[in-house]
Amino acid sequence: MDWYAYEKRAGEQGFSAVCGIDEAGRGPLAGPVCAAAVILPPDCDIPGLNDSKKLSEKKREALFPVIQEKALAFGIGWATAEEIDRVNILQATFLAMARAVEALPAPADYALVDGNRMPPLPIPGETIVKGDATSASIAAASILAKVSRDRLLRRLDEEHPEYGFAKHKGYGTKAHYEAIRKYGLLPEHRRSFLKNLEAK
Repeated sequence: MDWYAYEKRAGEQGFSAVCGIDEAGRGPLAGPVCAAAVILPPDCDIPGLNDSKKLSEKKREALFPVIQEKALAFGIGWATAEEIDRVNILQATFLAMARAVEALPAPADYALVDGNRMPPLPIPGETIVKGDATSASIAAASILAKVSRDRLLRRLDEEHPEYGFAKHKGYGTKAHYEAIRKYGLLPEHRRSFLKNLEAK
């Protein structure tokens, strides 16, 4: 498999700064959704690069500084739990992706977006289903987004250890639901994801 097939194809169309975009944290009950945009040099070799979901937390943490060092540019974007509740998770994910592109210190001129829905971006681009397993720049973005979000949830765990955020990262585990019932909701909880809490 050519990790750079999509990037090269965009280059053949005349684009010179192709960024991969991916998100982390669409499904959890708490915390923001995070997106990353990454521009890699052509055929940049990052040993071990893969879809973040296929890597251990330790491996993702090890790759995080390597990607930052080797990337021509990277940007991280967030949308808060409050924004998720206000505009819905899909629109909030688009918002985080647009903010990640805006955060690039060197502008991109084309976007490769993981998934099948194109966010409104200031640059042209395309969506790639399972892009985090087929495009190097999307895989790199998936790792930056996942590690950035996990680090934030570990900090939240330090502030509210009774919820267990370091372990479940905000996802709807049995322990997380039990903690919500016992201690109530935090500002970081997504109210729109917890409407049926009593039913659970």
